[in-house]
Amino acid sequence: MIIGIIGGGQLAKMMILAGYPMGQEFIVLDPAPDAAAGRVAKQIVGAYDDPDKLRELIALADVITFDFENVPADAIQVIAEQTRVFPGAKALATAQDRLSEKQLFKQLNIPVPAFHCVDSAADLEDAIETTGLPAVLKTRRLGYDGKGQKVLRNREDLNGAFEAIGMQAAIAEQWIEFEREVSLIAVRDQHGNIAFYPLVHNMHEHGILRISKAPYDNPELQAQAQQLVTPLLEKLDYVGVHATEFFVKEGQLIANEMAPRVHNTGHWTIEGAGVSQFENHLRAITGLPLGTTEAHSHAAMINFISELPPVEKILSIPGCHYHDYGKKPRPNRKVGHATLRASSESKLQSKIDAIMEIVDSTKSSRS
Repeated sequence: MIIGIIGGGQLAKMMILAGYPMGQEFIVLDPAPDAAAGRVAKQIVGAYDDPDKLRELIALADVITFDFENVPADAIQVIAEQTRVFPGAKALATAQDRLSEKQLFKQLNIPVPAFHCVDSAADLEDAIETTGLPAVLKTRRLGYDGKGQKVLRNREDLNGAFEAIGMQAAIAEQWIEFEREVSLIAVRDQHGNIAFYPLVHNMHEHGILRISKAPYDNPELQAQAQQLVTPLLEKLDYVGVHATEFFVKEGQLIANEMAPRVHNTGHWTIEGAGVSQFENHLRAITGLPLGTTEAHSHAAMINFISELPPVEKILSIPGCHYHDYGKKPRPNRKVGHATLRASSESKLQSKIDAIMEIVDSTKSSRS
């Protein structure tokens, strides 16, 4: 089977590497001639919504998917009228707009921070009446890794806040004093069968994910997360891997956002689970049975941001695996990651500390 992927970043690359052992073939559409996935599959170089390039992709692929949520939803709808594409345009369009996303969560009784639509600087006053202070002003579209956001701690911060995010359509959200952030990676097949990975504990640095640890062993929160996400997947008639990020506060989950794709917080599954999120995504969209989502042991993922540490130092730590995305280093860019496994949480933390020491020493030596 030939699988088309719109987007040729590291997620597409890892998806392709997971599919080759199952005899699958791939073709990628991406505007960057040096796209990471272009190193391991045939690539069509062109815009994600270029009609001619989409026709070429449709003609070559048996089924199509995508590796990031900024692919134009209209392009996915056009594809759906001619061939199979998973996930669908509805899920993608919802995830692309923070307001639509929060409204859907609320409709499904998924707890969310108080929020208010902000279309102008004048709307901010009304928004703060709803959310209170502190709050976070976020662009409705295209923001990720902390981009397109401004924290509002007091009324003075409202001055110039809308201009600071480029005067784009936005949403103001209540600031949540959370205890930790977790995510739930789920996969749903074409028959409606759903499998869940263990909850993941995520730690960020300057708005960018730095470390994910799994499993986050809390049976009550695991059950709560699965109960919240199941109707969401069913409402969207979702097929493929899906991620939902939550804040944890006083034993309750509050939804932050969702991603209709394989996800950074699921990278630990490559070496840490029975079947990785990438293989399970491919199984779901091609009609194969879903694989086990059970964690082998304690596992973690550490993002390499801006630059790669020496591979020989990372691999000198037992149970560690090195993933180089093949991307040019630049500030705040995810250029690779390490995944690691251990027989206990304390041993896992020791390995994390050792890797972070290598990462920090790499930065120091080049500064």
